[in-house]
Amino acid sequence: MELAALASAAVPGLSPAGVVSAPDDAADFTSAVVIDDAGKQWRVRSPKHAEASMRLETELLVLRSFSPGIRAELSFQVPSIAGTVQRGELRTFVYNHVPGTTLDLEALVAEGGGLPMEIGRAMAGIHDLPQSMVDRADLPSYTADEFRTRRLNELDQAATTGKIPSALLRRWEHALEDVTLWKFNPCVVHGDLHEDNLQISEGLVTSVTGWTDLRIGDPADDFAWLIAVHEQSFADVVLETYNKYRTEAVDPHLMRRAALAAEFALAQWLVRGVAADDPDMIAEAEEMLKELEADIREYGGQPISVELPPAPVVVSPVPATARPAAPGTGGLPAPPAARPGAGQAADGRSGENGSSDDGDATNPHDVGGGASVVLIRDAAGDRGSRPPVVVGGAAGSGPDGSVVVVEGAVAAASTPADVDDSGRDSAGREGAERDGAGRDGAAGGAAEAEAGPGASEPAADGDESGRPTPIAMKAPDPEAAAPRGTPPKGGPEAPTTAIPIIEPRPRT
Repeated sequence: MELAALASAAVPGLSPAGVVSAPDDAADFTSAVVIDDAGKQWRVRSPKHAEASMRLETELLVLRSFSPGIRAELSFQVPSIAGTVQRGELRTFVYNHVPGTTLDLEALVAEGGGLPMEIGRAMAGIHDLPQSMVDRADLPSYTADEFRTRRLNELDQAATTGKIPSALLRRWEHALEDVTLWKFNPCVVHGDLHEDNLQISEGLVTSVTGWTDLRIGDPADDFAWLIAVHEQSFADVVLETYNKYRTEAVDPHLMRRAALAAEFALAQWLVRGVAADDPDMIAEAEEMLKELEADIREYGGQPISVELPPAPVVVSPVPATARPAAPGTGGLPAPPAARPGAGQAADGRSGENGSSDDGDATNPHDVGGGASVVLIRDAAGDRGSRPPVVVGGAAGSGPDGSVVVVEGAVAAASTPADVDDSGRDSAGREGAERDGAGRDGAAGGAAEAEAGPGASEPAADGDESGRPTPIAMKAPDPEAAAPRGTPPKGGPEAPTTAIPIIEPRPRT
């Protein structure tokens, strides 16, 4: 009844006769619907902390920017604020309640009929709102590139928690680096659209509430909640109707970005929990992230990229002693003859420039029959700028012969196969003979003989947070230039001589 008393204080003449709960963001607001003695309904929202209070203050500006002309063009009603009351340092808001009730996702789908078309039309109306109303309210506005950069920064922040599965980090980063995916026309976005903010009555969307996060940005954000709908035909009808009513051209990648936004929301929830030092939020987010990783591993997950992930490099985990070192490779075992493939004829001759016909440096490199995989990204994220580095034997494989996926690795000028007998690589640079640990041939052999076989194999155990332990690599020469590996954006400075192992993976 506390909210009923606040409603009476905010709206003169309101005499509460009853109170029913109203769904809302439980971490930010306390909400209820107050029924007065005349049977009229009023929605009350009380913030729980300063950040939530600022969101309500923003909504006040947004609702005031809906002129009568704009409201008349929409297929649904927009609530208005009837009054406010100060409660300590926070302010409680009372809204004129519109007819209708909220339905959960299952009930929404079960409603059927023309409801998905109504939802699609309502979403199109929101995204076609004049951008000037956002500008007048001094609300956030992002271009497509600015929005992608913002997401990348959020990904880096989430990665610093050390609590997100590495497979998800790689999946999200690849999607964010896929520039084709991010060619969209920014528009007015509700920012918090989901089933709890849709008022439904007799198969119609009577009102849309929760205007605290209005901005100009990616329209896909408002579709993220539909990714959880198990009945795909429901979401398809919503999207089809949306495209029918939109004044902009059809966005072919909208649902891919929506799926990414739905997955990434779990990382954002984790970051909020860490910032608030809330162990329950953190535990809940970690559990959901693990479930998401397991689902994607088993079923493949929703497609979130246009481009396919970079193809791995195939190497054999044969011990270094099994084959003699190739000239100019610094003690690395000589790769066996590759099977003829793209860019290589059956007689062993290569295509033009000694590479595959398509010139894609990220395509699989078949260098032996062991069928183990090492994926190495260039430190700058440019997967096609230079040939990948093959990390073989002890330096790149796990103790059980499995191989590891490596990111941020020191990008060499060429693969061992590019180095000729004179010790020069394909670019004509002189190369010191060094083994996989960065030592020269003589020192490396002596150290290995003294330490015994397997001494250079990386430890399989990670730290207490579950993140694998990096492989320490000795710098080739104190006078040599620093490796090309760079620390992640916004993250702490990382040792330049360490290659972080993201995840060991058994051979297939």
